[in-house]
Amino acid sequence: MRHNKDYRDYKDTRTVFKGFNVMYLRRTTGSLLLLAALTITPASAGEIFRIAGKGDFKSLDPFSLNEILALGLHGQISEGLTKRDRDLKIVPGLAVSWETPEPTRWRFHLRRGVKFQSGDDFTADDVVFSADRVRAQGSDVKNMLPADVKSVLKVDDYTVDFVLEHANPILNASFDTWYMVSKKWAERVGAVAPVSAAQSGYASTHVNGTGPFLVADHIPGLKTTFVPNPHWWGKPQHNFDRVEYVTIANDATRVAALQSGEVDMIDPVPLQDIERLRGAGLKVLTGPETRSMFFGFDQSRDELLVSDIKGRNPFKDERVRRAFALALNLQAIHDKVMRGNSVIASSIVSPLVFPDVKNIGRQPYDPEEAKRLLAQAGYPNGFSFGLACTNDRYVRDADLCSVGASMLAKVGLHAQLDIQPKARFFAQVGAAGGYKVPGAFLLGWVAVSNDALDPLFNLIMTRDGKGQGSYNLGGISNAEVDALGAQIRTETDNLKRHDLIMQALQTVRNHTLVVPLHQQTLAWGTAANVTVEQRADGQIQFSTYSKHPTTVGAR
Repeated sequence: MRHNKDYRDYKDTRTVFKGFNVMYLRRTTGSLLLLAALTITPASAGEIFRIAGKGDFKSLDPFSLNEILALGLHGQISEGLTKRDRDLKIVPGLAVSWETPEPTRWRFHLRRGVKFQSGDDFTADDVVFSADRVRAQGSDVKNMLPADVKSVLKVDDYTVDFVLEHANPILNASFDTWYMVSKKWAERVGAVAPVSAAQSGYASTHVNGTGPFLVADHIPGLKTTFVPNPHWWGKPQHNFDRVEYVTIANDATRVAALQSGEVDMIDPVPLQDIERLRGAGLKVLTGPETRSMFFGFDQSRDELLVSDIKGRNPFKDERVRRAFALALNLQAIHDKVMRGNSVIASSIVSPLVFPDVKNIGRQPYDPEEAKRLLAQAGYPNGFSFGLACTNDRYVRDADLCSVGASMLAKVGLHAQLDIQPKARFFAQVGAAGGYKVPGAFLLGWVAVSNDALDPLFNLIMTRDGKGQGSYNLGGISNAEVDALGAQIRTETDNLKRHDLIMQALQTVRNHTLVVPLHQQTLAWGTAANVTVEQRADGQIQFSTYSKHPTTVGAR
């Protein structure tokens, strides 16, 4: 971990746990400030677990980035009021129980005896502080705490009330990834404000959580080393003395690292290497993921940023959007690009989240009808537009755009590909960049709350500046979806809520507000002696993994 050098009123004291030499910073008065650094000096033969991922882990501020990789790794260090089990069901976390004494009030009872790594007790003050901090400038996870929460009130040291503007049946649906920050620590070290992923500050290189692991060393975007937290309140399920997460963006290099034994796990396994690795005696875990991949459009600007059509925006016309959808052969994408490792989608909501989404009809493949619609809309010769895509975020993301562009060209929709690393992509098309979508884009989304409202609220509903539509990159604004979404947010009758969700999703489909492609399939590779639980949300959770000694045979 990188540290400030001005420690004039501190001195080092050292202790040893689980074979690691740990340096604490203490005030000269003797009071513990924070676990600042851990200098690794192996003193025992404990298990070391190494993970290589395609994505990078940059900031240690748990409010810096709303991304599944970052959320999962932050969850090894910090904790929310709730957790999710392997089936994504909500279970107690830093709160042991909760209730709704009245429709617009949720009450949480906090776990006693929990300490932050700094030694400070976890109390209601930290929940209230974390509520203010998560909504502050710089936070990318504002929606973890819904905007309809009017206030967060301390009842006593271990009881907190959330007062709402209206009933919210799923208030705590994303509280597992809204991580608690110590008020005392943040005030001491000047980390009261969150640090966005695009910035640097104390909280981006230092962390102080309550979770099962501590950060021993952090090289942003390259390597992060974790060691067990000896004072964690829970019961560890892993058997690691050290975990190292490294970024290996190149697919071939990542696979080679697993084959050579340099790492114990890789995420993801390139689709073309799955059977080869299995044949080499390695494990490849595959399973459905709740992430939905889709194409979206700029539907807000009067003229596309990149196009040969001037003075108007073709994607505002529903016929053009439908032509785009009809031009895509989803079965061919599933077979050829994804090598059968996907579930063709009819919606941006996974059936793992909302099973009845299967009743929504999939967009057919009909290029002739696509041409007819384009001519009817006034584009008989088609037009060109910009298509922004990542090349390091999703499974075969660049290939999805290249193959999709070839299919679109056959009906006259000529995509000018802008394929770029995810950091540049999100800086351009996200809120920080002013939603500069060149025309269309490829995006993937996991419903972190595991509820169908999540993608509707974040991706489809009109931006309101308060959290709604934060990831509505194309500026969609559909009055019918907005009205249905507002009802879904407050409806407490499960049957009525279900019907409202179906209506909203069908409206998205009817107006081709986005073009769903598929849900990805997870593909993780591990050494033969590693046991991993694979969650459908794709989060890495090495606190539940284990590694067993390799048995060496003898003649």
